[in-house]
Amino acid sequence: MSGREIQDQKPILESTELCDAADASFPPVTRVDAANLVRALQQLTVITKRQASRIAFKAKGSILLLDVADILAVQAEGNYVSLRHRTNPYLVRESLSSMAEKLGPYGFIRIHRSVIVNISAVEEIQPLPTGEYRLRVKGGKEYLVTRTYKRNLRDLAQLWVGSERLPG
Repeated sequence: MSGREIQDQKPILESTELCDAADASFPPVTRVDAANLVRALQQLTVITKRQASRIAFKAKGSILLLDVADILAVQAEGNYVSLRHRTNPYLVRESLSSMAEKLGPYGFIRIHRSVIVNISAVEEIQPLPTGEYRLRVKGGKEYLVTRTYKRNLRDLAQLWVGSERLPG
């Protein structure tokens, strides 16, 4: 049914009839057409995007704010970690284990003692003869998944199909 057909339909009960028939403790019911509903959903989407999870860190004398979803991977670099952002890498003085703990609730998994990846950025997993895996993220960057962390690959998808053996 199109939006125009929905808009042209007569309601079964007008809002005032419904309120008269219902208990007075219920708020009045108003009729909403499809166009207003779509507009409200678009506004809700904008608000949700504004409230997306972000990470703040110091870089070049200022504080940068990045959407967590735009970070593809985090890789250890000595006493620093490199945030592999979609556009630029950023070097942050933080331990990898601390970053793993902070980013875990946002869909990041550890795949190597020096690498954490965003599960939504993973495009492909290739098994290697050594029992390890090669993992490719958006943008083409590849990482090695060591045997110690291959059990974490199960978190990459909610449903695995077409295979009796899953990674791990």
